[in-house]
Amino acid sequence: MDAPAYVPGHGLLLGRTAVITAAAGAGIGGATARRFLEEGARIVIGDAHPRRTKETVEALAGEFGADRVDGTPCDVTDEAQVQALYDLAEQRHGGLDVVVNNAGLGGTAELTGMTDEQWDRVIDVTLNGTFRSTRAALRRMRAADRGGVIVNNASVLGWRAQAGQAHYAAAKAGVMALTRCAAVEAAPHGIRINAVSPSLAMHPHLAKVTSPELLEELTAREAFGRHAEPWEIANVIVFLASEYSSYMTGETVSVSNQHA
Repeated sequence: MDAPAYVPGHGLLLGRTAVITAAAGAGIGGATARRFLEEGARIVIGDAHPRRTKETVEALAGEFGADRVDGTPCDVTDEAQVQALYDLAEQRHGGLDVVVNNAGLGGTAELTGMTDEQWDRVIDVTLNGTFRSTRAALRRMRAADRGGVIVNNASVLGWRAQAGQAHYAAAKAGVMALTRCAAVEAAPHGIRINAVSPSLAMHPHLAKVTSPELLEELTAREAFGRHAEPWEIANVIVFLASEYSSYMTGETVSVSNQHA
């Protein structure tokens, strides 16, 4: 089955300011940045790749307007860079309304051959990075006292098992648990925190680091017989960031059609 036609924007995030991490690539983060702009938001993007961040900001600013697009290099393992990303949102737009924690790092290694460095790196980017960004966002949202929304990018591997993915699965399960606990703490302040849990969203980096055989196997598990387009995941992130999900917090929404 082919992917459906691209869905046009409907102004669901009109006038809101969103911070999106790992948003300068061709995957879910980049698709989310574009979708948010199409829905009327102002965005401030962070990414660990300075050149790619600059090029993405320039391209999106040229298309959607320089007043709606900002960005700065941001490695989520570096607390100072995380703070700088949020400082930029406050300096340019007077605060923030939405945060999308998309930064994550994968890799394949069986547990018996996995090094401490491999384990620590995946955990630090994927789980600790989400913690650092969520902590920074919550402190600022609570101080501003105007509510807000945080959406974390998890994975179906937080629930399911796959050989060679112990570090990534543990990190994503941690993101789900972090989402639930942070949501309880944030609710009295009118802040909602949810997560998306994609199965297989294809983008160039994934194709580069995953064998064709494994991609074929994973695709075959999907009921539609195809991978998701990154913008299909971004659509669900838009839903969670919008008032259409106003009663939801602490939830992880599976964006998948994999049932085996």
